[in-house]
Amino acid sequence: MSDRSRVVVPAEYAGIRADRVLASLSGLSRAAARRLIDEGLVTSRGAAIDRGDGLETGDVIEYPTPKAPGTLTPETIPFDVAFETSNVVVVDKPAGLVVHPGVGNPTGTLVNGLVDRYPELLEEEHRWGLVHRLDRDTSGLLLVARTPETHRFLQAELKERRIGRIYLTLVHGALEAATGTIEAPIGRDPVRPTRMSVTRNGRPARTHYRRLAEWSGYSLVEVKLETGRTHQIRVHMASIGNGIVGDAIYGKRIAGKPSRWLGHPRHRRHFLVVQRNPQPRAVGDGQSQSNLAPRSQAHFPASRRSRTGR
Repeated sequence: MSDRSRVVVPAEYAGIRADRVLASLSGLSRAAARRLIDEGLVTSRGAAIDRGDGLETGDVIEYPTPKAPGTLTPETIPFDVAFETSNVVVVDKPAGLVVHPGVGNPTGTLVNGLVDRYPELLEEEHRWGLVHRLDRDTSGLLLVARTPETHRFLQAELKERRIGRIYLTLVHGALEAATGTIEAPIGRDPVRPTRMSVTRNGRPARTHYRRLAEWSGYSLVEVKLETGRTHQIRVHMASIGNGIVGDAIYGKRIAGKPSRWLGHPRHRRHFLVVQRNPQPRAVGDGQSQSNLAPRSQAHFPASRRSRTGR
């Protein structure tokens, strides 16, 4: 490959292994970063680097530019639609489904299914209509614009915080207060750059929560985002000692094992659901996006000690 890409090592990555830095800054998978390094194709200061090299602030890493992905292929991907007009679609994304193609996931994503069901999204240049994102293992409502005009409008509404997102999650432990706000900056974890963490140099992030119910060792919580940082809810809840159940990255570890729902030992995904979009505004066809498919709490056992409103 003749084309080369370059990334500059920021201060928070100084001293971290070269393969981790390259993977984090380039978007390559860790395996792909290692492979390029092992083949001698990654250089810094004019020389090939090794996986374990500790890089310095300001170092420039050069590596082969990944080939651009081919034409997006429409695929039949199962997903439900909670609301639809000629301008907007609200998708009920299942857990375990990656939202859009990327390194390691070129096909089989929600977007592949969207362009199959709504061919107009394939022809537009507005990121297939996606207004926001959800993590692979998060389920729930995802807003998709069917026209460029609607996409621009909804992006502006989201930026001005006139569109909100409310989540339902199950966390470890009992919360100290029935309601609260977590205000802590989020950025790349300086030790594990593929993860996020609460860090002094991170971007401002604010999360509001309200306890709905509590069981022995678990709490059912409603969460509202005021900002939209990567992994924000997962990082913030973990930062106050109430990691999300089933979250193998940020959740609580039990007896050396990844977090899981103890009543369902085969569960491997975190309990985080987009419940609804509050503060509705008209988005076309004279209809509103309010009260879209609110998630039933029947997914969880009956509360032994309800603390709602306290």
